[in-house]
Amino acid sequence: MTSATTSSVIREVFGRLPGSAVVERVRLRTPDGFEARIITYGAALQALFVPDRHGEVGDVVLGHDDLASYAAARRFFGATVGRYANRIAGAGFTLDGERISLDANNGPNALHGGLQGFDRRLWTITAVDDGPAPAVTLAYRSLHGEEGYPGTLDVSATYRISAPRELSIEHTATTDRPTVVNLTNHSFFNLDGAASTSDILSHRLTVAADAFLATDETAIPLHELPRSVTGTPFDFREANEIGARIRQNDEQLRRGRGYDHNFCLSPDAGLRFAARIEAPRSGRVMELHTNQPGLQVYSGNYLDGSVPGKHGRLYRQSDALCLEPQAWPDTPNRSDFPSVLLQPGEVYRHHALYRFSAA
Repeated sequence: MTSATTSSVIREVFGRLPGSAVVERVRLRTPDGFEARIITYGAALQALFVPDRHGEVGDVVLGHDDLASYAAARRFFGATVGRYANRIAGAGFTLDGERISLDANNGPNALHGGLQGFDRRLWTITAVDDGPAPAVTLAYRSLHGEEGYPGTLDVSATYRISAPRELSIEHTATTDRPTVVNLTNHSFFNLDGAASTSDILSHRLTVAADAFLATDETAIPLHELPRSVTGTPFDFREANEIGARIRQNDEQLRRGRGYDHNFCLSPDAGLRFAARIEAPRSGRVMELHTNQPGLQVYSGNYLDGSVPGKHGRLYRQSDALCLEPQAWPDTPNRSDFPSVLLQPGEVYRHHALYRFSAA
């Protein structure tokens, strides 16, 4: 690997944390301008450049231009989230008869790994591939007891341009004692561009799910069976504008301030279609394929204009959409949900594939 302009991989310094720890950025590139930029702080996707219908390349994920902004405000922009993405009710669960207490950081619940989740950690680059499918692998060791979770967990995140205009993100994890694991990438997408003045309410969304998890006032799934999407604002089995029903007088939309719900994907094993976003203005289309059982759809409801993003722009409600492939929320407390238990000798594998085109 070199930093020459002809290289498909460029490795550079993005900034320094207090104490002078260096945060690197790795740029994975293709000749047509498709480019993913990954930083070692939070193993985050800092930028993703995608051509539109006219071939103009634009960054389609929200974030920051500098490291200080990532460190100053925790917004999960593009971050690798863990040890448990989403919420765990009451900030605790029971494992093998032992009560595990976590840090509550979202009302009474634990959210996205606690007070100092994987998004706030400095990861290490362990491999770089400068070949036809450029890639970078980052690693982090989460020690036993970190944020209350049992077991020392060795985690890796591999970003790869696996085909033209296709970004693959693979997470793996191993443990030295029984624990729970649920990782995801938390990118905020606006297919009209991160610098665009348009929101995502006109984007058309398709989700391959017949059911979703209704939640209580603290965004914890209710103790009921998954609800059918039929006849609800959550029916995206056919493409529909995100904003078409987001302001309906629906209890679940009121509780989430919009969409912030887990959609239950097909139980089939392996990589499969989960969702599609289409942006009529730019013509960009993104398809998401995953091997995970759930997809958290979040319509940027808590973006409030208080934190400046790239180019000094203030991000506001519905400026972006998150599609977070993951396990179902609060699974450690729900024996009726697909298990997130990881045992010694097993390997946790999470694969998400983002495929872009233009129409």
